[in-house]
Amino acid sequence: MPSKNYKMIKTLDVTYEEYPNWSDLSQEDLNLIKEAQKARELAYAKYSEFKVGAAILLDNGKIITGNNQENAAYPSGLCAERTAIFYAVANYPSAVIRKMAIVAGKDDENSEPVSPCGACRQVLLEYENRQRKPIEFFFTGTKGRVIKFSKCSDLLPFTFDGSLL
Repeated sequence: MPSKNYKMIKTLDVTYEEYPNWSDLSQEDLNLIKEAQKARELAYAKYSEFKVGAAILLDNGKIITGNNQENAAYPSGLCAERTAIFYAVANYPSAVIRKMAIVAGKDDENSEPVSPCGACRQVLLEYENRQRKPIEFFFTGTKGRVIKFSKCSDLLPFTFDGSLL
């Protein structure tokens, strides 16, 4: 029997792809990024000036977009990812989400990829589990490098899901 002070050190590995530039993506993935970029331009970010655009590719070929919507009472706003995913599921309940991309930054010169917040990761995981198919996820700044995960569950290790309830 191990002592009270026994501990195990473990390592968690996460695999992702990184593309140096948007132009290194496939045409389908580039189109999705460009749709997220367009959505970002329409974001309502009056308070933080940090704009985020999201684009979702459904298995029926439709692309759904969303952007962050701020509010003077900060908790009342909503992230771009959840705006897009909730719209997609509400309007296309039988469609499978194949891919999602976000483009984010305070200005048009942000080349640092911006990952989704924890709440959005949890929502993405819920829909990935619900549809029982992975959702490819891309995130980038307003230009430059792109990070790609082959499934959203890799964005949120040690997940909390309905099986725990």
